[in-house]
Amino acid sequence: MPATHTRSHAIAGMITRLNDPHYARWAAQIHRTGGCRQPIHLRGRVDHIDRTTGEILHRYSTRHEPDGVLRVPCKTRRASRCPACAETYRADTYQLIRAGLAGGKGVPASVTAHPCLFVTLTAPSFGTVHARREKDGKPLPCHARRDAPTCPHGQVMSCTARHSADDPRLGEPLCPDCYDYAGSVLFNALAPQLWRYFTDALRRRIAKLAGLTLRELRGQLTLSFAKVAEYQRRGVVHFHAVIRLDGPDGPASPPPAWASADALADAVRHAASTVSVTVPDITDEPARVLRWGEQLDIRPITMGGELTDQAVAGYIAKYATKAAECVGTLDRRLSPLDDLGRVVKVAGPGAT
Repeated sequence: MPATHTRSHAIAGMITRLNDPHYARWAAQIHRTGGCRQPIHLRGRVDHIDRTTGEILHRYSTRHEPDGVLRVPCKTRRASRCPACAETYRADTYQLIRAGLAGGKGVPASVTAHPCLFVTLTAPSFGTVHARREKDGKPLPCHARRDAPTCPHGQVMSCTARHSADDPRLGEPLCPDCYDYAGSVLFNALAPQLWRYFTDALRRRIAKLAGLTLRELRGQLTLSFAKVAEYQRRGVVHFHAVIRLDGPDGPASPPPAWASADALADAVRHAASTVSVTVPDITDEPARVLRWGEQLDIRPITMGGELTDQAVAGYIAKYATKAAECVGTLDRRLSPLDDLGRVVKVAGPGAT
């Protein structure tokens, strides 16, 4: 049987809370937080004043609440911080994305006829890393090469291991000295700018295909986006995006006949291959030109095909809450220094 640990101060605190005359109000506050693990405690007051007469119509103060605070949910989207609030965020995201694909919540059902694509923009390679690949459900060798080259640091750039899904080596470079860590950090930092350049190039390409200026395009077409970031095991970000073509008034109006899914796919390929962000040289780091990776996935979203509205909504909602947890980064601020002992693993007796 699992071991149990009795904490006398915790038991005493629960008994005191249950016997508190304000227990019902405290329980109501906790219920309204939806099971939040770390509710925010608010202190203060709110005055409702008649603007005409200056008369105070109503005054609320947290002084009359249990412990003098009002508890509200933290509303984080990180499941590692608060599973309850993250699940609420995930469910809300799912419903919003699906409404944008199938109608609902103010979006007409006719939106299902609008061209819509699910696009994945990847990061470029910053060096060879350990990876897990499968074929017919069976893992393949990581990087098996008969004539594998040896890098300048003496590392043979080959790995014949068939990595398991939880192998800690996944995402780690075959040669840490060859891997461009600075480039991957800069890419993550500038990915939002690269996305903005991508959307601008997308509009320009669609306008060119239609023989329109950008101003004329805005009078005929609206591009709607919903994107989410996914961090790979190697620590670099990918963007998954739902891109939909609407009429000039948004989802309530149909796009022009020339605005097809094929035209949108062509524009996506062009924009992804042409945009870049230039990073000037900094101290010991050379100048770089950052682009999207060579892998580009473009798939149409349909109501009954291979990629349905439900599947896309579930996928977007999943990564909206997963955030950076999959790469093992910290999910909270470190303050004070005493917290370091809870998150830093000591490598050995001589570690610092």
